[in-house]
Amino acid sequence: MFFVCRSSAHIGRLALAASTVLAPVAASAQDVREVMPAAALSSPSRYTVNAGDELDVFVWGEERMQRQVLVQPDGTFAFPLAGTIKASGRNVSDIAMELRERISLNYRAAPPDVTVSLREATGMRFYVLGKVRTPGSFTSGTAPNILQALSMAGGTAEFADVAHAVILRQTPQGQVVEPVELKRLLKGGRSLDPGDLAKPLPTLSSGDVLVIP
Repeated sequence: MFFVCRSSAHIGRLALAASTVLAPVAASAQDVREVMPAAALSSPSRYTVNAGDELDVFVWGEERMQRQVLVQPDGTFAFPLAGTIKASGRNVSDIAMELRERISLNYRAAPPDVTVSLREATGMRFYVLGKVRTPGSFTSGTAPNILQALSMAGGTAEFADVAHAVILRQTPQGQVVEPVELKRLLKGGRSLDPGDLAKPLPTLSSGDVLVIP
């Protein structure tokens, strides 16, 4: 369940602290710890495209339509005879299929085959801040769950208040916060009821901030 940040003074303080820390984190390359799985490039068909990624589009038999495209911040790119294509959250095979379907409307004969490949993967960027061993900015080829994100940040530091961990997320309606249940997970199996681990863990989206107070 999501709550608007301004409804809670405690969450408001967390948001202010996060925004204060994010500025120097983004400004200094030394503070950015990027984790890009090798699988993103070795298995591009499984990779989920993100805003900022670069793609190579090859339309067979149409040299004038071979080009590199950059996925825009809104997750789309424009292509001749196809218009605007939504790329974010999809793999290259799905994107190629939609491109071919749209381009086919301009051909009386059989449309040309379309190949889309991943040229450069920037991955989705998220932040882990607060009482963790290596706070900072991270990138991942896929959306990590909260435990994976915490692992990338080296785990919790001493005196971390995992009972009040939250995810800060920016939406068109404003900043929202999602409380996350970390305390029972980090304590281990003895504190978990049967079936607890069958529930999907919350995942981070690009731009999210996981705060461990």
